[in-house]
Amino acid sequence: MQIEREIELPVPADEAWEAITDAERLEEWFANDVELDLREGGEGVFRWADGDERHAVVEEVVPLERLTFTWDGSRVVIQLEDRDGATLVRVTESANAGWATALGLRAMALVAVA
Repeated sequence: MQIEREIELPVPADEAWEAITDAERLEEWFANDVELDLREGGEGVFRWADGDERHAVVEEVVPLERLTFTWDGSRVVIQLEDRDGATLVRVTESANAGWATALGLRAMALVAVA
């Protein structure tokens, strides 16, 4: 199964990139506790208040354009596209739909924090 979601954020690509790659920013809108080594082969841990914990391995980093990682049997590709001061964020996830679903559910929180 593959799920794709996209949302246009009213912020420039550098701000959107920071919101999806900086551990402290991710803690503002995605998970309660985040550790993320943002380099190919780097590892990440996402923890939620309900005790859920997911481990990730970074596959590809193209600053301001694309982040690819695997977690819990899924491959996640997050792509950014500049749109005249706004940013289109597209998330494609195979198998487990955690990131794609989270993008849809938490996008408004990201906008509020930005």
